[in-house]
Amino acid sequence: MRKLGRVMRIRPYEPRDRADVIDICIRTGDNGQDATGLHSSDELLADIYALPYVDHEPELAFVVDDGDRAVGYVLGAADTRAFAEWFSAEWWPTVAGKYSSNGVLERAIIVSAENPERMLIAAVDDYPAHLHIDLLPEAQGQGLGRRLIEMLAATLRERGIPGLHLVVGAGNANAQAFYRRVGFTELASDAGGVMMGIKLV
Repeated sequence: MRKLGRVMRIRPYEPRDRADVIDICIRTGDNGQDATGLHSSDELLADIYALPYVDHEPELAFVVDDGDRAVGYVLGAADTRAFAEWFSAEWWPTVAGKYSSNGVLERAIIVSAENPERMLIAAVDDYPAHLHIDLLPEAQGQGLGRRLIEMLAATLRERGIPGLHLVVGAGNANAQAFYRRVGFTELASDAGGVMMGIKLV
């Protein structure tokens, strides 16, 4: 629950936020719900969807700070093609050895991580940047998600990046509605999710 009197502020990511970023990723990793205990290592999701971003482009990471810790974030990659190449060649080989489960769900996630082409949506050249955003329950419903996206979009716009995209679960109607409210439109969809994008320049 939100602590009474606690003022949430958005600021750039700092190295001291690393453990909080891992925790946020895990606690929102099951379609917005807590994914703790779903995999052989709770850090699997963070090693794919969070830590590569704060290591590769920390200047495109922003967090919600409640005064004690980070309770939400937006993480971005300015050039998805370049990020996918770096992830495959430099990042994933350093962490892949931690994961060898034969569980169906976990194996599917690992196979996805081993395929950098998964990041290259058909419209990637028009919307070259992408993001991941997660907020713990105490940071939700206060307009912070919108502000995080606006901050990332402004930073990308300053670099001349023409567009930003994301992928949301096909069944996650609430998230899709939120992204539409902040200006994203549907680009494509498949069984894995809905690709949405927003023009920046």
